Amino acid sequence: MHASSKKRNVVENGDGGTGVVLVRSIINGEDEYVGPIVRYAFERGKPEALLHQLVNLVGKKEVEIEELCRLHHEEFILAVDELRDVLVDADELKSLLLSQNFQLQEVASTLLPKFDELLELYSIKKNVTKAIETLEVCVQLSKLCLTCNMHVSNNRFYPAVRILDLIEKDYIQKTPFQALRKAIEKQIPAIKLHIEKKVCGEFDDWLVHIRSTAVEIGELAIGHTSSARQREEEKRARWEEAEKLSWFGVGDPVYTLDAEHVDEDSVLEFDLAPLYRAHHIHSCFSLEDKFRKNYYENRLMQLNLDLQMPPVQSFLESHRPFFAQIAGFFIVENRVLQTAGGLLSESQVETLWNTAISKMTSILEDQFSRMDTANHLLLIKDFVTLVAETLTRYGYGLTPLLAVLDNNRDKYHELVLGECRKHIGDTLASDTFERMVIKKEYEYDMNVVSFHLQSSDTLPAFPYIAPFSSSVPAICRVVRSFIEDSVNYLSYGGPVNFDDVVEQYLNKLMIDVLNEALLKVIHTGDLDVSRAMQIAANIAVLECTCDLFLCQTAQLCLGPLHIVEMPHVGLTAKAVFKASQNAAYDALLNVVDSKLDEYLALMNSIEWTADKAPEHANDYIQETIIYLDSLISTAQQILPLDGIYKVGVGALNHISDSIMAALLSDSLKRFNLNSIIGIDNDLKMLESFADERFQSTGLSDSRKDCSFRDCLIESRQLVNLVLLSNQPEVFKNPVMREKSYGALDYKKVEIISEKFKDSPDKLFGRLSNWSTEQKHRKKSMDMLKRKLKRV
Repeated sequence: MHASSKKRNVVENGDGGTGVVLVRSIINGEDEYVGPIVRYAFERGKPEALLHQLVNLVGKKEVEIEELCRLHHEEFILAVDELRDVLVDADELKSLLLSQNFQLQEVASTLLPKFDELLELYSIKKNVTKAIETLEVCVQLSKLCLTCNMHVSNNRFYPAVRILDLIEKDYIQKTPFQALRKAIEKQIPAIKLHIEKKVCGEFDDWLVHIRSTAVEIGELAIGHTSSARQREEEKRARWEEAEKLSWFGVGDPVYTLDAEHVDEDSVLEFDLAPLYRAHHIHSCFSLEDKFRKNYYENRLMQLNLDLQMPPVQSFLESHRPFFAQIAGFFIVENRVLQTAGGLLSESQVETLWNTAISKMTSILEDQFSRMDTANHLLLIKDFVTLVAETLTRYGYGLTPLLAVLDNNRDKYHELVLGECRKHIGDTLASDTFERMVIKKEYEYDMNVVSFHLQSSDTLPAFPYIAPFSSSVPAICRVVRSFIEDSVNYLSYGGPVNFDDVVEQYLNKLMIDVLNEALLKVIHTGDLDVSRAMQIAANIAVLECTCDLFLCQTAQLCLGPLHIVEMPHVGLTAKAVFKASQNAAYDALLNVVDSKLDEYLALMNSIEWTADKAPEHANDYIQETIIYLDSLISTAQQILPLDGIYKVGVGALNHISDSIMAALLSDSLKRFNLNSIIGIDNDLKMLESFADERFQSTGLSDSRKDCSFRDCLIESRQLVNLVLLSNQPEVFKNPVMREKSYGALDYKKVEIISEKFKDSPDKLFGRLSNWSTEQKHRKKSMDMLKRKLKRV
């Protein structure tokens, strides 16, 4: 019983605790806990305690409310009084609003009819304004139509077309009257057709007029070109005179400003207004393509008519108006292309020009082929060059037409070149190729000074021995005569950049005629050393005369001399003469080599396995050096410094090659150190001679890359390898080989090393009963030989 009682008390206390928690949650405003607590109490089935707690809570709250009302009842009464005052003020305001609304209604009732009248007046005004605007459009349209009719009747089609365009774009759609709009729309095509017919009629008249005046336009333009050419010729003459004065140091060149200038476009005036007008009108009517086609076809037809030669007159009589007509035609087309706003395209003008140039070329070729008088040909050529120069300024290319003139020019020069070939051949055939002896001053002036062949301005003592033979001044006379004949032909109508043309033919003379004649003498002649040396000296002099002939060409062509002196100007013949000079040197060296071979053949008497080393050089080298000394001394008298260098280098190279060839020869089976010592003595004598001659001839001051001594480098390095090297590894080492034996070839060293036989203590000797060091040397030598064979 005590246990049951205790358990009941705990449960009751637990339910009371739930009520306290619920009350606290309500007081604190924690509503989220109220629901779970109430649900828990009902789930337990004992909500009485919870209700009891809530009743107690309500009682406490009522007491608190009563206490609060008792404390604030005065303030509550005052608030109620104020609320009553507000209600009174609201009733008064409502009465005032009703009174004012009534007054407003009375005033507005009198204004409403007037407002309706005002709206009606505004509607009437809007209609009147619209009617006025419509009438203004009709009036303006009528005025435009009257103005257009006036322009059309006065043949002022451009403003008429603009008015028509304005009517179509801005007024037709705005016109409210259907009858007026339809009448205007019906008349516009008729007006356009009328304008088009009138413009086309003017255009047709213009086509006839422009064709009839084309010959005058062409002759006037060609006349301007002729005048300009004459002024240029006079200016060049003055310039040449000033250059001559400056050249001879008489005074400073005097240059004058050529202030005369003629604006050719201002002189060549011809009326293109009908064309411009017709083109513009057709563009406005969207008929531009049709008009372009019509213009091109009409002008092509006129061109074909102009290109027909008159059957009655001869070409000599009709060539001037014929070419002037063509020139005038294309001068007009050039102006149309530049100013007519796309009426012609460049491709169409090019087609017209190709048609004309093809026809003119064929006519000119045919007429030239029939002519047998040089003066007639030159007369036509002169006028054709004027036409070409005139049309070139307008951008037309006349290369095919000028090619016809070039073909006839070539015939003329071929005839002159044939004569020159005969004169030069006879001159070389009669030349003894001995140095020319000049005994008198006039002979010196005639043969030396006139061709600038003198070495100084000081007059030499006579008799004077020139470094060239008698054929050189004779050839110079032939070349000078050729230049004069060529310029006389080419400058018949006035110079037109003839410098390049004459230079071309001058090169042809110098290369195809003179150089071939010289090569024929070199290759087919029976040359000895002096003859070959003199030919080489003659070619060197002729090479120097190329600049003289170029200056003479420029002078005769009335060109400034200082242009020729520019580095980039020169005759190609100079390089060709340089090659021919090398051919002469080759022929000379062949003769020299043949003579040297006679002395070097004495090397066969050398004892290659001598038991004792010679104290002096071999006998053959003495004879060789005597010959070399005579050769270079003769060359110093005749050849330029480069020629002396080539002769010396060629001879010493041949000697070095001959020494190597003797060691490599299959007839030489073996040699020893003593024979190499003899070769070393020979080389020392040659090297001493080479150094002395390289200094005495002045070649040491010319900074040549290779001296005379360097020509003997291969044989010298081979001798050094045999005499001085005690270890085969020296040649096998790339660094040492490049430094001391760079000129030696592996194969040659291998062949020569196999032939070298000497005592055991030498580099390549037989190896028997050797010490350890000697065995190591043999092993190294064998490795070197194997390496040389692999290479």
